[in-house]
Order: sequence, then structure tokens, then C-alpha cells
Amino acid sequence: MIRKATYKDIDCILQITKACAAFMIDKGVFQWNEHYPSKLAFNNDILRNELYVLENESNIIGCIVISTFMDEEYIPINWLTPNKNNIYIHRLAVHPNQQGKGYAQILMDFAEAFAKNNDYKSIRLDTFSQNKRNQTFYELRNYKRLGDIYFPLQSKHPFYCYELIL
Repeated sequence: MIRKATYKDIDCILQITKACAAFMIDKGVFQWNEHYPSKLAFNNDILRNELYVLENESNIIGCIVISTFMDEEYIPINWLTPNKNNIYIHRLAVHPNQQGKGYAQILMDFAEAFAKNNDYKSIRLDTFSQNKRNQTFYELRNYKRLGDIYFPLQSKHPFYCYELIL
């Protein structure tokens, strides 16, 4: 079941994202660290009603942010659609002991259905250039890679921006 997150969920969400960060670091992918994702980011996501959690048997196993806010880092990207009526995906995470079971697909199916049902024109997101698994995941879902952005607190390597026209 996917539902909107509450402030009570944040500690569990942070446990999931910390486990994901450790899992990625163990595989040589330095995408998330002590700076990101942060409790403040998740608090802001809840304040804007943009954070969702995936539960299995009443346990939170994943999360996703579905936002209408365009981060300033995205401004230089030559998007496929005009910069209005788009949604942005952030902080998609599934606990490592639940990965490989289709839960990330379920979260993205939910986000894409949300976008279509609310007449958004496209879905935009970024993923780390060193995370080949994520790139393949989005490309198999027909997201088009458009350009690079940087988050210096996370990595010296770029993040690739993707867009799916609905």
C-alpha cells in the first residue's frame, strides 16, 4: 500500500535511506551520504504533501517524493516540455533487503499514474552518473536522458537528468 507520509514516518524513512546509502557505498556508488537525504528534506516534503511511503504488512519499506517544485539546478537543462505542469521525482528508496522484488517499479507506477491522473505533461528526475543500475531502471521505463547537473555536497560526479513525456 502506498500512502502519504507523516512526520511519525521520518525516522523509519531515514533508516531506509541510510541503509540504501550504505548499500550503494558498499558497491562503490557514492550517491548518498551524511548530507543527503536529510531529515530537513523529508520534513519539507511532508510539509508540501509530496512524500509517500510504500508499506508491506504495515512496515514501511520504501518512499518516493512526487513534487511540483523545480529545483534551481534543473534550470539549465533543455527539457523536452515547457517548464510548467511537470512533476519531479526525488528520493526514491527501497530498503536493500526488499530490493529486487519490484517495489521501485510499484513506486514509479504510482508516480506515473498520479501524473497522468492529474494531467501533468511530463515527469522529470535525476540520477547519479555512477549509478548504472538506476540509469538502466529509468531508461527501460522510456525516460530520456537530457543533461547533467551537479550537487557538490553529494559528489564531484554529475547527476543525469531524465524526462518522460506523458
